Amino acid sequence: MSELLEIGQKFNISSSNLVLEVVKFLGAGGQGEVYQAKLGSSPIALKWYFRHAATEEQLKSLNSLVQKGPPSETFLWPIELVSSKDRIGFGYLMPLREVRFKSLFDLMKNRVDPSFMTLSTVGLNLSHGFLLLHSKGFCYRDISFGNVFFDPQTGDILICDNDNVAVNGETSSSIAGTLGFMAPELVRNEAKPCIQTDLFSLSVLLFYMFILNHPFEGKMEASIDCFDQSAKMKLYGLDPVFIFDPVDRSNEPVPGIHDAAIANWKIYPRFLKDLFIKAFTKQSLSSQPQRVRESEWKATMARLRDAIFYCSCGSENFFDDEDSSDLKNSKICWNCKKEAKFPFRVRFGSSVKMLNIDSKIYPHHIYDSRLYDFSQILGEVSKNPKDPSTLGIKNTSEQNWKCITIQGRLLEIEPGRSVAISPGTKIDFGSCEGIIEE
Repeated sequence: MSELLEIGQKFNISSSNLVLEVVKFLGAGGQGEVYQAKLGSSPIALKWYFRHAATEEQLKSLNSLVQKGPPSETFLWPIELVSSKDRIGFGYLMPLREVRFKSLFDLMKNRVDPSFMTLSTVGLNLSHGFLLLHSKGFCYRDISFGNVFFDPQTGDILICDNDNVAVNGETSSSIAGTLGFMAPELVRNEAKPCIQTDLFSLSVLLFYMFILNHPFEGKMEASIDCFDQSAKMKLYGLDPVFIFDPVDRSNEPVPGIHDAAIANWKIYPRFLKDLFIKAFTKQSLSSQPQRVRESEWKATMARLRDAIFYCSCGSENFFDDEDSSDLKNSKICWNCKKEAKFPFRVRFGSSVKMLNIDSKIYPHHIYDSRLYDFSQILGEVSKNPKDPSTLGIKNTSEQNWKCITIQGRLLEIEPGRSVAISPGTKIDFGSCEGIIEE
């Protein structure tokens, strides 16, 4: 129930000379209530604080955030402060979340079923978003389910509740995070929230997204009779053990209880599992500088996108060039349990891109591994118009490509033209060379 503001209530916004009107109550949290509002004729969101949260420190922090602006449009960032002589406290305006965005709670409750391509894109976008935030000297402090929304079709994300963002190392706020996502040193009250503790929370969030289980909730959690504060302190703070720790198996997942974790862990390639192992085993848990960086997650999520191929049953599977069993021409599909044949692939140096019927080549494949721009398509798999069973890579860039076939023929591939996908063919993209493998 709405308690703070009335539907239809109006505020005068001095900076724009527009009238803000409260339209609908959206929900409440620990600090305040959020409403859909209308600024002039434009929809917008309004958060109004409960009395206990409307502190001078919070007001000062909001003013600073408004002045500095968001790291990117991904963040539903405070736009302007709102107050009224008729109401105690204050609030702020922020962009309104579109209905296409769903909560990560929806993912955990199986209310949405995104593809692996979407999940990989969400992971990349989250890593990039927090990299931008941290590069501006901010820490988020409370990365968790309730603060991230995603589009199940595109992988676009929104990061909300940014009013608690603080300058790294300069906060006296009581907000340390959400238990289960907090770094062990925060649970033990041995540190303050900072960029390094954000990195731990990001790793937990990504693990939940892909494995659908907490990284520390295995046999130890299943054996707890009373999940009280002391039990949580031990599990998340004093003695955290990764459920897939390759050395310490004391907290491995229990069949019948953690079946989702057991099944999902088997699906993913070695390089993703290795990064989770790095994130949640002893060295990373005990040393903040050893935490997995946002840039590592970005590169891994891009690699995960490239590793996807399709079984005849329609399910997405992953090719793993670090797994000797994947150097054959097929693997067993995790879904239908039948043999799934690998498509051809193109190798750019150390990276591999599976050539599915819908595959595309982007700037990070050809130019710079840090340029994850999926709006700029430089090449794409296409069907031969004379023989649809024959696939090629179409040059959609503005540069000519050079191609050497396995027979030694040298071809010039102009923009709009295609080169047939044939094993052994080498393509000079201008800034790098790719070779087609099977």
